[in-house]
Amino acid sequence: MSAATAGRRSRAAEFTKGILRENPVLVLLLGLCPTLAVSTSVSNAIGMGLAASFVLVCSNAIISLIRSRIPGRIRIPCFIVVIATFVVVVEQVMGAYSPVLAKRLGIFIPLIVVNCIILGRAEAFASKSGFVRSVLDGAGMGLGFTVALVAISVVREVLGSGRLAGELLSRSYVPMAVAALPPGAFFTIGLLLAALNLRKQRGGQSSRS
Repeated sequence: MSAATAGRRSRAAEFTKGILRENPVLVLLLGLCPTLAVSTSVSNAIGMGLAASFVLVCSNAIISLIRSRIPGRIRIPCFIVVIATFVVVVEQVMGAYSPVLAKRLGIFIPLIVVNCIILGRAEAFASKSGFVRSVLDGAGMGLGFTVALVAISVVREVLGSGRLAGELLSRSYVPMAVAALPPGAFFTIGLLLAALNLRKQRGGQSSRS
């Protein structure tokens, strides 16, 4: 295998790990607070996922570039300042171009500043890695977060309101109110975790056989 091929595979692995193998919500169990709050509809999930992904990619990129200049004793406050800068950008752009979505997401957009996924990637990865790897890590983790949000919101929106992306699926369907409440989010996450664990177990058994 050539060095170029190995490099491409390494970069691809860096990007794809956050989608399933190290999914921040369904594997690492991070960012559950916004996940429970905004996954009531697909549109909310996509909006939150894109906002968090933008902040993840941009903050990882900047932190990786300035990591050698940040004193170790104040690295966390520095990371928060960088993250907060991009959160303000997201908040202002969303308020200008999608005020309805911004209103629905509410306080959870400013709270991206203290989202443990973003701060965790800054501390555990971007502060120790180069620019390209940090950008790929942020993009992969952001995509994984978005995929998890959308998967959870599809189940909750269909069961809780009989709609999908705001469109009514059936007039005769009687919504399950619990699906639209926080307990419904916990049940949905639990079922998805069980499905992923079952898939891993079957994969392990088939590889041994």
